[in-house]
Amino acid sequence: MTRHKSHSRLLLFLVCVLLMVPALHAAPGPVTIYYRRVFKGSTPEFIEIKITEPGKATFEIRQLEEDPDAEPFEVGAPVRQKILELAAGLNNFDIASLDIHKKIANLGEKTFRYEHDGEVHQTTFNYTLSAPANQLMQIFEGLARQQSDLTLLVRNVKYDRLGVNDALMQFESDMDHRLLPEPERFLSVLDQIAGDSHFVDIARTRARAIAENIRNSRGH
Repeated sequence: MTRHKSHSRLLLFLVCVLLMVPALHAAPGPVTIYYRRVFKGSTPEFIEIKITEPGKATFEIRQLEEDPDAEPFEVGAPVRQKILELAAGLNNFDIASLDIHKKIANLGEKTFRYEHDGEVHQTTFNYTLSAPANQLMQIFEGLARQQSDLTLLVRNVKYDRLGVNDALMQFESDMDHRLLPEPERFLSVLDQIAGDSHFVDIARTRARAIAENIRNSRGH
């Protein structure tokens, strides 16, 4: 009888161990880095970008009174890697406040947030002197501006052909000021404009020149 009980206990122990093995060897979940900027009275008032490895991203750019409407978009591996490196350099936001805590103008509430397998850290600031934090903020703000420019251009291509040249000028200005992390995201729509005789010549010529500039820059 005792031997039977011992065998049953051993069997129960082995079953428990086998049930635990998948959990012990489960692959770690993805890392997600968030950036949110809330600045009432500006345009836009709300920006939120989420980058998740490997490769998923969403953006939300709107006024505060508008309904939330996050949309997926693409962010290339080099930019994602740079975001992760900068976040790691800031201890994944498990740090003391980045804000300078001095009385200055309201520049909008910025928040960085890190999530990974239940681990969550975030930090919020108005203005910071941290070089890595400012670099990370510029990347996220650049992605937001890039997506706004691309959304405007695509919408004008579909619904406002006469407005295409203005949208191209806005994009070209932002690109010339090096505000956009991945201008190559525009190549498909630029080629579409350049090859479509339904658009005015000035827009087609501008689109062709911008696309050539982007391709030449990628080659260096």
